[in-house]
Amino acid sequence: MRLYAVETPIVKAGDNLVEMTLESMKRQKLQLENNDVLAFTSKIVSYAEGRLVKLENVKPSSEAEELAKKYSLKPEFAEVVVREADRICGGVDKAVLTLKSGILTANAGIDNKNAPNDSVVLWPEDPPKWAKRFRDEIRTKTGIRVAVLVVDSGLVPLRIGTTGLALATAGFAPIRECRGKKDLYGKPIVITRQAVADDLASAAHLLMGEAAERIPIVLIKDAPLDFDDGVYGSSDMMMPPKECIFMSTFEG
Repeated sequence: MRLYAVETPIVKAGDNLVEMTLESMKRQKLQLENNDVLAFTSKIVSYAEGRLVKLENVKPSSEAEELAKKYSLKPEFAEVVVREADRICGGVDKAVLTLKSGILTANAGIDNKNAPNDSVVLWPEDPPKWAKRFRDEIRTKTGIRVAVLVVDSGLVPLRIGTTGLALATAGFAPIRECRGKKDLYGKPIVITRQAVADDLASAAHLLMGEAAERIPIVLIKDAPLDFDDGVYGSSDMMMPPKECIFMSTFEG
């Protein structure tokens, strides 16, 4: 498997990401081929959708004021978290643990990093829909059948730092079923499934970085995936909380 960083100009609200992607790849002499994967940081998808909020226009509620005091946040930022989160689970200094679209994530996916001053960026409105549209537009413009992956930063309990998290895929199955197969010693595998979309997201995230790298797109070639015509979102990659080893333990 080979990964190539695709550098772009700073993405602004309303930019055409298909044209920007093709132009940036052409400038870097990167060639698209069938079954390539284009991984996009969720932030540029959000920018293209205009998913930015100016904090000066936000009026904090009493719930947000309490949340801000408890976790050392700006009340306006806390209010956006309250609006976007499906559930608030707890937190630590400067971060709130939330459930958003079935994903356990910090601050409901809201980020002020690499956002204009006094603004925050929300998660894309509908990552699977966007991934499908982008894949279709690429095929219309180039005749090439690519897969698309939308990537955000994720956290692993008790591990320092961020990893890649897949919000959506188009063109490949995000989960590989291992149950029913046998291991090296012939023992049947009982519970294991491989989160291939998250694995790939982490590989892309390594190149994308978390600061001023300006690498919002990664071209991935020869990925060992099960390509298809499907479109998948977080609901296809999640399990019920009662089956999750972390959630079931802390809520039990």
